[in-house]
Order: sequence, then C-alpha cells, then structure tokens
Amino acid sequence: MRHITPQRLDPFDVRDLSQCQEVFDELLVRGGIAKDSEEAARIATILVELYRQGVRDRAHLASMVTAARGLFASGPATDASAPMSETI
Repeated sequence: MRHITPQRLDPFDVRDLSQCQEVFDELLVRGGIAKDSEEAARIATILVELYRQGVRDRAHLASMVTAARGLFASGPATDASAPMSETI
C-alpha cells in the first residue's frame, strides 16, 4: 500500500503575502471582481497554491490563475501579458 506524505507548507512571511496581494488586486481590477466575492476567494486560493508550488513570476502567476479559473474569456482584458512582467 502506498502512503501519501503531505507536503510541508512553509508559512508565508510579509513579503510573500505582499507579492501575492499585488497579483490578486491586479486580477480583481482586470476582471471587475469584488474583493469579497466567492470568485475572489477562488482566485486567492489558486494564487496561494501556485505561489507555494514555486511560481514567482507575476505574469506567470496571473496567466496561470486566469487559465485555471477561465477568467476574461472575452474582451480586451484577455491579454495576460499586460504589465505584470516583473519577477517577484
């Protein structure tokens, strides 16, 4: 029988939280999503999971969250390569 060993979850520090917050806020603005909505909670969950898995590039985080949620399927905000090119 195989045993599954849970991954070790390192705690976020202030810098990690700040970096995720910037991407989160940008995605909400682009999508016109309310910060207290269920969709925002889903975005935050995906964003934190990707960050914990090692995705640190802002543009990559944004595009992966967008793809995972199927956000911005139409309209000009579809371009995930917009100004989020900094590496966190």
